[in-house]
Amino acid sequence: MSNSGGSSSPSTPISPDEFEFGLDTPAYVSLDENGRKLDGNVVIRNTIEEAVLADQVGVDSFNISEHYRTDFMDSAGAVMLAAIASRTERIRLGTAVTVLSTQDPVRVYTEFATLDAISNGRAQIAVGRGSLTDSFPLFGYDLADYEDLFEEKLDLFTRLIRDQPVTWSGSVRSPLTDQHVMPPLPAGHLPTWVAVGGSPQSVIRAARYGLPLILAIIGGNPSRYAPYVELYRSALEQFGQPRLPVGMHSHGYVASTDQEARDIQFPHIAAMWGTDDRRGNLRPSTSHFENEVAHGSLYVGSPQTVAAKLVKSIRLLGLSRFDLAYALGPVPHEQRMATIELYGREVIPRVRELLRTEPAAVPA
Repeated sequence: MSNSGGSSSPSTPISPDEFEFGLDTPAYVSLDENGRKLDGNVVIRNTIEEAVLADQVGVDSFNISEHYRTDFMDSAGAVMLAAIASRTERIRLGTAVTVLSTQDPVRVYTEFATLDAISNGRAQIAVGRGSLTDSFPLFGYDLADYEDLFEEKLDLFTRLIRDQPVTWSGSVRSPLTDQHVMPPLPAGHLPTWVAVGGSPQSVIRAARYGLPLILAIIGGNPSRYAPYVELYRSALEQFGQPRLPVGMHSHGYVASTDQEARDIQFPHIAAMWGTDDRRGNLRPSTSHFENEVAHGSLYVGSPQTVAAKLVKSIRLLGLSRFDLAYALGPVPHEQRMATIELYGREVIPRVRELLRTEPAAVPA
């Protein structure tokens, strides 16, 4: 494993057994059995229990997002991940996205290098600009600096994880001169991915820094993102970088039957879509929901249905990693636990089995 995030040789195809199946969550403020919102402290404890279950049922990684809104309890993901590390044995622990633009890269490094030590080398991280901008006014940053903030902070962070001591200067924070930042990372620890929502510039940046790419595909057919994968691989070659993994993050819910999965997930999705149309490609209608389930980026259904659809996306984009952003919206904790159980015990083994029938179709 290397600091760039690859766990296998970039020049050889990844095997189905090496493929990473993760779970992503923003720690939604979910509902109790009476339809009332749970207190945030309960949501945080429930999220830890969900991660413990994921470890037990064979999920490869558990990743927490970063938001600063009243409907999410994920603003201190590193703290939650440290708690999870103390109760798990093998699952990798990371972020669905760390909004590096409004974080101090030195602080991020110290938190996740410490998490790596606590978890005995199981920490990973996905850095991105974030699809929401709540953190900018909260931490006193100007949206006019959106691009420069991420560029400079990514540059510093990659130096911290790759080659200390660090000498660095830029316009967004104080310079460092021959600086060691503790704790030290063992060679190859803290795989770092760049999370991209659809910007070609972000794809090229990931390639320039030699970091693996994870695509946030939350609407539309995954085939729309094939050009981004090709752009990334072409850019890697032009920058003289090795072939690196590509991952995908998409929403979904697994239940015993297709109908049960739809019945549980749709009301929560419809409520969220009706008030939070963030990227302009989601609509709170049954027809849109059904189209996304059938042809788009919603992995909702029975284990057999979800597994079959996943295999198609993995082969289409040549993925090495898939993260299910499970149970979109305030789905009750008990139902969130149920979908984790099915994902780990049934979906993941089924996908690996299907991929073995054509292993060469899954490049690194």
